[in-house]
Amino acid sequence: MTLVLAWNNVRTNWTGFAASFVAVLMAVTLVSGSGLLVAGAGSRDELSGIMGLLVLSAVVSSFVSVFVVAGMLGLHVLRQRRAWGLLRSIGMTPRQVRRLITAEALVVAVLASAVGCVLAVPYAEAMASFLRAVELAPVDVPVEVMSGPFVLALVVGLVVTLLAARVAARKAVGVGPLEVLRDSAAQQRLMPWPRAALGVVALAGGGVLVWLVPQVKPTAAVPTGLGATMALCVGASALGPLVVRGVGWVLAAPVAWLDPAAGMLARSALVTQPRRAMSAASPVMLTVALACTFLFAVSTSDAAAGVTRTGPSAWAAPMLVGSAVAYTVISVLNATAMSMAERAEEIRLLRSVGTQPGQLARAVCWESLVVTVTGTLLGTAIAVASLAAMGKAATGELWFAFSMPQYLGLVLVCAVSGLVGGLVSTRGARRGPLLAD
Repeated sequence: MTLVLAWNNVRTNWTGFAASFVAVLMAVTLVSGSGLLVAGAGSRDELSGIMGLLVLSAVVSSFVSVFVVAGMLGLHVLRQRRAWGLLRSIGMTPRQVRRLITAEALVVAVLASAVGCVLAVPYAEAMASFLRAVELAPVDVPVEVMSGPFVLALVVGLVVTLLAARVAARKAVGVGPLEVLRDSAAQQRLMPWPRAALGVVALAGGGVLVWLVPQVKPTAAVPTGLGATMALCVGASALGPLVVRGVGWVLAAPVAWLDPAAGMLARSALVTQPRRAMSAASPVMLTVALACTFLFAVSTSDAAAGVTRTGPSAWAAPMLVGSAVAYTVISVLNATAMSMAERAEEIRLLRSVGTQPGQLARAVCWESLVVTVTGTLLGTAIAVASLAAMGKAATGELWFAFSMPQYLGLVLVCAVSGLVGGLVSTRGARRGPLLAD
């Protein structure tokens, strides 16, 4: 019965589950496609030289998939807290709510995983053709359909989705029905202690890995540095609401001075809802941190060895990490759209008291830009820490090579994605009827 109800909910409200569906679909595609490449390269002795790079790319893709899926499912469930509060107020028990949320997540995960497995083969073939075209692989990388990568991807997709749904469901039913249905937008509890504990432990683990990078063997420096970046991303995401509240206030202060009406609205939204803002800042942080670490680690290694890449080979590292970056950029758009869509009633209320659509549009833009800058600062700090340690391992100095055009291009893509997501998702509330349909 619960599964049938979940299927009907997903089928009738498919737009509400679209972002989660895309997140799981792309996660399964990335993980299984990367697994097929690794398995194919492992079967040929001529491809042993690129195995390390392929494995690193697969690990990055897997981490990004877990991070994004967990965040997207958590944001989706928390957006529906009023609906869960209403169901509880009419007699549904917390256990029944948890089961319904889990069943909905299962339906989305199964459908998305099936499509993702189908898309994994053409994705792996396209990546294999690219590796051969840029002469990174001396021979063609064979792509054979085998069960191992698909099983791994299905486990990642299903398990991560269900775990994220269970965690979010526990939060959704942990508040009384009447409290959930209150009109107050201010968050009463900024950070639960388990989240704070996870953040502290992850930051400490990341710090230890950063310290270990110059101590390990040169061949293990880059993997250890990437591990440090991942751990620091988890810690920063967990503790992010504290950072967003402080940094958001500082960054929004000049905005409020330059554009008083729209700037004050943006600042108030960031201060009263830092967890919502962090849900949009986290994908930006992840994109900047992982992409910069991966790309500039290769540049630093080449500079230390006196290697200059030209022609197609210069695009090898960017393209290998490009799929994961594209995935996180899409998650920036999805997360911004979901977090902004939650404010539809708030925007209509502001319109009813005289706020103009242009002021609301500017407030959305300012808020999106402040969130992007916050995520960029966090991601940059994480990448700098890891890259400096890897530079010390390669050259003996706290130095690393980087490309400012690549960095600025990455930030620009994140900023544009956030602006598009925010403006599109709030257009109806800003310009449509004052009463929702």
